Amino acid sequence: MKLPEFVKIVEVGPRDGLQSESQVLDSDVKIDFINRLSRTGLSVIEVSSLVHPERVPQLADAEAVYTGINKIQGIAYPLLVPNVKGMERAMAINAKEIALFTSASDKFNQHNINCTVAESLQRFEPIVEQAMANNISIRAYISCAFGCPYENDVHFDKMANLAELLIAMGCNEISLGDTVGIATPLQVEQVIDTVAANVDIHKLAVHFHDTRGQALANILRAVQMGITTVDASVAGLGGCPFAPNSTGNVATEDVVYMLRGMDIETGIDLNALIDCGQFISAQLGRENLSRVASAPRVGQCT
Repeated sequence: MKLPEFVKIVEVGPRDGLQSESQVLDSDVKIDFINRLSRTGLSVIEVSSLVHPERVPQLADAEAVYTGINKIQGIAYPLLVPNVKGMERAMAINAKEIALFTSASDKFNQHNINCTVAESLQRFEPIVEQAMANNISIRAYISCAFGCPYENDVHFDKMANLAELLIAMGCNEISLGDTVGIATPLQVEQVIDTVAANVDIHKLAVHFHDTRGQALANILRAVQMGITTVDASVAGLGGCPFAPNSTGNVATEDVVYMLRGMDIETGIDLNALIDCGQFISAQLGRENLSRVASAPRVGQCT
């Protein structure tokens, strides 16, 4: 089985990781956190979300954080944009990359962004139009791609059609999200096979939460199938405030360690990444959930 030589890691800790943390951090801490991540070799760091401050208080300072970080050439710093108002805010701070989000489940969309999947696509149209006119890169998340806390099943064909529509609209990349950490490797195979029939597999990414301890196994299967972009969150930060019992994202440190052990390059300094996870965990006063971070730094950590 031929494995890719390189996998791009999309670090989502500053946004998807912090959004579920009850302790609201100072903007200076978030800026320091992202600047530290920028020195690890990561090529994509999702900075924040331009949602209404009352929806996610942790991310109310998105503009201050985005304008305060040291942006390094060659690193993308996307912002999540929920609506036209969010796009206006992104334009005001000269954002170069944005992310949109919808779901494979109408019920989850109603809980998350108060609209159906079809209505979310209508909301995207003016955002995508403005982004394309200003040469802004667009990523799209499909939440609940492997299962939904409010609906029994997700129809893979429907999701494949949704991914195809998002690419046709102008999105550069689609991230398939296991929002409640329900997927297993066989299901990952089925989803990727179905979606890749409609969308170039090199435009697909995977985003796994580790609620049931399956994330690394799922990532391994995805990479074996040709996926070359993986989302992860340093120290296993995260969860979803709109999905009951959703726990943290897979830890970036653990993903990088696994890939390096398979001779797959990520361009990331693992020791520096571990230090970032220790830093943000200390700031939050919480346990670092990365297994690699809690193990001795030997062998592949160098």
